[in-house]
Amino acid sequence: MAGNVVIRPIGEGEREAWNPLWAGYLTFYKTALAQDVSDLAWTRFHDPDEPMFALGGYVDGSLAGFAHYLFHRSTWAPHRYCYLEDLFVAESARGRGLGRALIEAVYEKARAANASRVYWLTQSSNTQARALYDTVADNLGFIQYRKVL
Repeated sequence: MAGNVVIRPIGEGEREAWNPLWAGYLTFYKTALAQDVSDLAWTRFHDPDEPMFALGGYVDGSLAGFAHYLFHRSTWAPHRYCYLEDLFVAESARGRGLGRALIEAVYEKARAANASRVYWLTQSSNTQARALYDTVADNLGFIQYRKVL
């Protein structure tokens, strides 16, 4: 990957750097959230009592991507699972391995937490990301059903 790349937790004081990436992620998925929902997510990333985390991908010192993940129990395994809820790389940093580096960093965090698996969802039409995902994990063919309450 070109440039100096660092993967590390996003600091509490980096909200202004995270905001445009979060907005880009929401735009990509053609959705919007109330500001208080985004504020709550940010607070949870930095609350030591929450199982939710944010890793940043920094290129030459600038935040260029993120991976948000969380741990939860499972009825299928004695160890926790790790859900990679959000993964995003700024368009200007795509194609350089930052997405892969973020996924690998989540794998390491999950191993350290004794999780038995990492999993995530994406839209079937997200072909660019799926090309990466097919090289770093197995597509088990599940279909998500959802009922908004």
